[in-house]
Amino acid sequence: MINHFAIESTSVKRNTEHWYIVDLPGYGFAKVSQQQRKQWQKMTEGYLRYRSNLINVFVLVDSRHRPQKVDLDFTNLLGEWNIPFSIVFTKADKTTQREVSNNIRLFLSEMKKYWEFLPPSYTTSVIKKLGRDKILKAIEVMNNLYESNIRNE
Repeated sequence: MINHFAIESTSVKRNTEHWYIVDLPGYGFAKVSQQQRKQWQKMTEGYLRYRSNLINVFVLVDSRHRPQKVDLDFTNLLGEWNIPFSIVFTKADKTTQREVSNNIRLFLSEMKKYWEFLPPSYTTSVIKKLGRDKILKAIEVMNNLYESNIRNE
């Protein structure tokens, strides 16, 4: 299932009334059949590759774990498809700061093997609200750039 969340604009400058955050099915740890997983992959690929108004994909990566092949493969696919994305390292409050930092460093080091420039990344914690303001600011900048491009067309 693809979940759409309409976000109402609170900015007076904005021309549009709302924008959307879209939650796509997880690709890594869901316990589903291979057939179901392939259907999700096809749906996700179609959504990402052919969505003309897609501004950015936030790839959620669990910071408690060392780099997972499925996450690295997905980021590489996004690169092949020329889809802009950011990495959000989640659950930074669920383990030690040292382990989180090490896992993030390892993940980004693995990406550097294939990427000349790394995408933006954010470390987040729901409980401590770590990264919240940085992500919201990034979304604001992206939306403003999108609206500016729309006005200039």
